[in-house]
Amino acid sequence: MTRRKKVMIFGVFDGIHDGHKEFLKQAKKLGDYLIAVVARDHVVEHLKGELPKINLAERFQHLRETDNVDAVIVGDSELRKWDVLDIHRPQIVALGYDQEAIREELENYFKDKDWQPTIKMMKAHEGGKFHTGLLNKFKKNKKAS
Repeated sequence: MTRRKKVMIFGVFDGIHDGHKEFLKQAKKLGDYLIAVVARDHVVEHLKGELPKINLAERFQHLRETDNVDAVIVGDSELRKWDVLDIHRPQIVALGYDQEAIREELENYFKDKDWQPTIKMMKAHEGGKFHTGLLNKFKKNKKAS
């Protein structure tokens, strides 16, 4: 029996746009089984200073309906806890081009662990123009004009 190569990604996924789709596609190419971890609303609020536009249940469902994703799980209830990694033990963690801070946190987290996934940074889709934060700022500015 061959073992599947698990890839794990992290995100808010507050509306699936072309940048997310490209991220999912790139991550899926790294292995056989892609696990998407969706950040909880209160964690997003802590990180970004505001709640996601779409609630957790809807973001979860949108990801389940997206190509390339094999499993969707809810992220840890505490920031920087990383229990999902210890439970699922992916061989690869694929991070978005804008998740460098997470890369640094994970490298520190795994210093004292008996296992460590390979961490890969994905490329930006069209220069990062589909980053959710940028899209939301654009929409706010457009409404203000």
